[in-house]
Amino acid sequence: MPAVASRTSLATDLRIAVNRLSRTLRNQKADQAVTDAQFSALARLHRDGAMTLADLSRQDGVTPPSMTKTVAVLMERGLVSKRLHGDDRRKVLIGTTEAGAAFVEETRRRRDGWLSPRLTALTPAERQTLADATEIMRRLAQQ
Repeated sequence: MPAVASRTSLATDLRIAVNRLSRTLRNQKADQAVTDAQFSALARLHRDGAMTLADLSRQDGVTPPSMTKTVAVLMERGLVSKRLHGDDRRKVLIGTTEAGAAFVEETRRRRDGWLSPRLTALTPAERQTLADATEIMRRLAQQ
């Protein structure tokens, strides 16, 4: 086993590897016309349920004006819809439509379909290493 890389080298190597894998997986979308930002918002709504524009922009880490544009495109494509908030009639909830949910599920199926056979080709020890690394990367992302 090679010696542990220097912190700078490890940071660079990890960043490059994660970015390359992420870019490859992002290209496995059901429709390439949907941007990464649009898919991120759509997938969050699918996973977490309907929410206000303010909550969606905060959770996705973008400004409300940027999220307004994103949601407008998703609405034009029929992937999300708006409805009045049950408790506060001044607020609007944004949620996925059936088409939006199907789009997210198909994209996830494609991405998993690309990745799964590659994981299967690894040794059990390599898959365990990736499982361990996945948990470590989750913790890094939460810091």
